[in-house]
Amino acid sequence: MKLYLLQLAIHPENGIPAPGYLIQTDTGVNVLIDTGFPLRHTIPGSTNSYVDEQSYIVNQLAALGLESRDIDFLICTHFDPDHSGGHDAFPESELVVQRSHFEVAHSGTHPRFEAMRSHWDHAQLRYRLIDGDIVLLPGIELIETSGHVPGHQSVLVRLPETGPVLLVIDAVARSEQFDADTRDIGSNDMDAHGVRESTRKLVELAQREHVALTVFGHDATQWQTLKKAPDYYQ
Repeated sequence: MKLYLLQLAIHPENGIPAPGYLIQTDTGVNVLIDTGFPLRHTIPGSTNSYVDEQSYIVNQLAALGLESRDIDFLICTHFDPDHSGGHDAFPESELVVQRSHFEVAHSGTHPRFEAMRSHWDHAQLRYRLIDGDIVLLPGIELIETSGHVPGHQSVLVRLPETGPVLLVIDAVARSEQFDADTRDIGSNDMDAHGVRESTRKLVELAQREHVALTVFGHDATQWQTLKKAPDYYQ
């Protein structure tokens, strides 16, 4: 089992990353988590910085010797623009998303999900809708963590050497937020109570499972310290 951290964009001024993740199992299954912004999308908060060819998800995979058709599962944590802008490049994959999130996004009532609708919502994509926490594959668990958005999901990866790695995604954007009682609530968090409950759930999970590494969703300081593809955790 290998875990690759993919830098799908990074803000040129503050270093905040937009990550994706690739898991390769010891049975040859490729699992992608999120797809970042579309190619040539302007990075929010910058004036002229774009997602370039090197950063685009398809080319990130190509650098690892993979094509989009090699991805067996695409875990969709949620449909915010920095997480779903490349979904349309994976018509041969099985896209796994929480049912509650898919239904909220598909309803069209929240403009934030409309920005990337053309990338995550069309007939070619094959979705598997799930409800709550599940084991996707041996060593890969999906954790329902609503709050940032309804039906957000985080991922626990059990690596043979590193140990359990918790990818909290946007349930907890930065390390200093990893306390349910004291954390701040961001302007993009839709449900403050849900954010705190999901943070508490993740903290308890990390303690119970003796998590070796927690990767936060958009932590510029932590990101500098982590291995990025083509390096990997195993």
